[in-house]
Amino acid sequence: PVSLTISPVRNAVGQIVGASKIARDISVAKENEYRIRMLMREVNHRVKNQYSVIISMIRETSKRSSTPAQFERQVRERIMALSLSHDLLVSGDWKGATIFELLLAQAKPFGNEERISMSGPSLTLSPNAVQYLGIAFHELATNSAKYGVLSAAVGTITVQWKVTGLVGQKQFQLIWKERDGPEVQTIGHGGFGSVVLRRVAPAAVSGTGVLEHDSHGVTWTLQAPLTQLEASVDSEHVDQRALDQVMSGHEFGIVP
Repeated sequence: PVSLTISPVRNAVGQIVGASKIARDISVAKENEYRIRMLMREVNHRVKNQYSVIISMIRETSKRSSTPAQFERQVRERIMALSLSHDLLVSGDWKGATIFELLLAQAKPFGNEERISMSGPSLTLSPNAVQYLGIAFHELATNSAKYGVLSAAVGTITVQWKVTGLVGQKQFQLIWKERDGPEVQTIGHGGFGSVVLRRVAPAAVSGTGVLEHDSHGVTWTLQAPLTQLEASVDSEHVDQRALDQVMSGHEFGIVP
């Protein structure tokens, strides 16, 4: 792309005897305009997607909140968790974020993040995976800060992920495991967090989620096709009706 400026060339008596033409390369300006338009469309799409998730969060949290104050606190915390993932995507031009960045961002508000060890291959998550795994990590960290390792001075959390299988059929596996945390006497089921971890987050990446717990902590295992998590392949379609069907409850439900 070029910008052309054409001006008449006149002789001493004012007659036009020719033309002067200047061509300027405007490739960089056009590329910047295209990039801005693409980013604006991307932001618009992502924000609409997040609105759907927030609406579901508000509706389902309200069903089991016992007081207005509890409802307000839980909704605020979950929206803030979404905003942390959103910040990562903005800083990365909506191309994605690494698992390490996402885990650290979601765990940092609870403190004691130094007690979380992470290991696995370098992998940049797609924006869709960042959003839903961010929700999952928030629910895990929230539960741990209330009843698990992040609530006391004992125990550790290990987060490990790996990629297995042949090219074109590679599988991603991530395991969050709490060890030697405070002893849990009673375990509840069916809360918001468990639904997110067992159904919502896994479904968003076409995978499966297994949530297990014993008296000293929880273990969450996510298994999904690598193509559904990598930044190079981003599946953005979210079935709102399906999301509404699987989102229920408001708490992880583990009581000390």
